[in-house]
Amino acid sequence: MSFEPVHLDLSRDAHDRLAERRRDEAWLDQRWADPATRVLVISGTRLRRGPGGGPLWVAPDEAPEGVRVLLGERAGVVHFALLVDGADLPEERDDWVGLRQVAVDFEDDPVDAPLAFHAIGIAEWHRRTRHCPACGERLESRESGHVLGCPGCGVEHFPRMDPAVIMVVTDGEPGTPEERCLLGRGAHWPERRFSTLAGFAEPGESLEDAVRREVREETGIEVGAVGWFGNQPWPFPSSLMLGFVARASSTEITVDDTELAEARWFTRAQLREEAGSGAIVLPGHGLSISRSLVEHWYGGRLPGSW
Repeated sequence: MSFEPVHLDLSRDAHDRLAERRRDEAWLDQRWADPATRVLVISGTRLRRGPGGGPLWVAPDEAPEGVRVLLGERAGVVHFALLVDGADLPEERDDWVGLRQVAVDFEDDPVDAPLAFHAIGIAEWHRRTRHCPACGERLESRESGHVLGCPGCGVEHFPRMDPAVIMVVTDGEPGTPEERCLLGRGAHWPERRFSTLAGFAEPGESLEDAVRREVREETGIEVGAVGWFGNQPWPFPSSLMLGFVARASSTEITVDDTELAEARWFTRAQLREEAGSGAIVLPGHGLSISRSLVEHWYGGRLPGSW
């Protein structure tokens, strides 16, 4: 099976990361001195939200001291992130929020999403990776924040990405009114909130087998054919979401209540009616590949979102 993504907004319009410039200190200093350069200041994994929504970009001379991270270039403008210690910021921090809060703004205007996700992904890695796993020495930032080097044993560490599979599982004759998709509600989610199933790939496992295992573990459903859909970054904290459409070879649901509160089959008519009435709520438009998977199967836009 092969499928064209409908609207993976968070994977569109990626910036040029300018990886070849990360060691060029003279060029980096020149760009930092340019008032047209834009900087996203990040404290831990929190950033400032602009007055109109979305991340707040500032000029370099408005930014405090911190670890400088080259994000890259978009539309002729160079962008950096600046990683700072929260103790160095003003106490009044009402406009400092987590990326999940800012990400809601990307539903209507996702243009800053790739830059913000890049920045938060690096910031989260820096926050979690402070000491060398080999010798315990304190690590230092190198190559514009994209390498953490150990001054003790000399080992270099690179940002980690955790591959996670996410899938819409279908049953019945494709394209018929009887065809159904399988959605679940997380064990700790509010009532009515449904999404596609997802989980992390394990060592030595193909992505297709990870889809089959996760669906079986969470719902007891057996899966046969698995087809590629698309992918998107998801830095909560460091995932790459790999989307698939899978065909069920069994239909009886047995929920693993440590993972899910419930799981249900939906026809297109049921999905449209319940999403429209608010009986179920789906992930946000453009924000998650989950919504794209569901709407691709459905064949169009659905009402309501988280």
